Amino acid sequence: MTTWRLTAAIDDIREPLAHVLHAGDLFAIATLVAVEGSAPRDPGAQMLITPSEYWGFLSGGCIEADVARHAREAMAAGAARTLRYGEGSPWIDIKLACGSGITVLVEPVADDDPAVAVLMQGHAARRPVRWESGGEHRRAAMCSDAPAFAWDGQTYARLFEPAARLVLIGEDGAALAAAAIAAQSGIEVVLVVPGGPEAPPFPGLHYHRTAPAPALAAIGIDRWTAVAVLSHDREDDERGLAAALTSEAFYVGAIGARARLDARLARLRGHGVSAADIARLHAPIGLQGFGKAPRDIALSLVAEVAQAFHARSATSRSEGASISSTAPTASVS
Repeated sequence: MTTWRLTAAIDDIREPLAHVLHAGDLFAIATLVAVEGSAPRDPGAQMLITPSEYWGFLSGGCIEADVARHAREAMAAGAARTLRYGEGSPWIDIKLACGSGITVLVEPVADDDPAVAVLMQGHAARRPVRWESGGEHRRAAMCSDAPAFAWDGQTYARLFEPAARLVLIGEDGAALAAAAIAAQSGIEVVLVVPGGPEAPPFPGLHYHRTAPAPALAAIGIDRWTAVAVLSHDREDDERGLAAALTSEAFYVGAIGARARLDARLARLRGHGVSAADIARLHAPIGLQGFGKAPRDIALSLVAEVAQAFHARSATSRSEGASISSTAPTASVS
């Protein structure tokens, strides 16, 4: 490695794809379609490659540069290719530390492909999209739900869900630190500060200056959204919590001392929140075992939100293992 690969941490190709489409660059998508044995990534992991850059990783740094090379050759040739690494591959100079065998489908994609348009429309509208490809032809459609990944040896299907989103209500050090950590982790961040400053604290945030309840209504809380109240006993906090707890949010948390929790729950009941919805509340907020400094609170919160987000789709991920027991034996086809 001669340079730092900062783009390796990007796991969702839609993030860089928006910039690539805007620039009009050629690009290819590399998809991990099958794994035999243990491996750092599950089937469905992807890379996005252009003539000058690539994003994502498929095997912890073992093969990414070679995949990018093949992708650029595929773009030049205008034809997809299937790559085999590890067990069953003739490339003995490329080692997989995990000892597994993996299959990668590399496909050059035109920027005007209708499937790409549907994918990005779904991304902007926060709607799931099912993407299917055999390498040469693709199709995509909005869907309500589908398995995370499937591969039959020739065609794969991948579910692109909306990105995880974290709505933070508050403006103190913990709220600002959580916004920064979450954004760095690839989570979409919305900051709600009633009557706050005109501009957000840093670029890239969605920002609302209204009270929590109307802000949540304007945002539109879906099942890929978490809500965390980090303000301190403001009169409208419970209205925001009540709105969050009766929404589809996959996580709702609130900062505050345990000694005041019973009073908070009583106020939530006064707002008509059911016992079942109140039971969803994470309070005190965040994973235990962290300190009480703002950055500690922020890290414990973002970790808990990420844990909850991945847990909610664990079943679909387990169903996403390769449905084919036969992977292509050729290294390139």
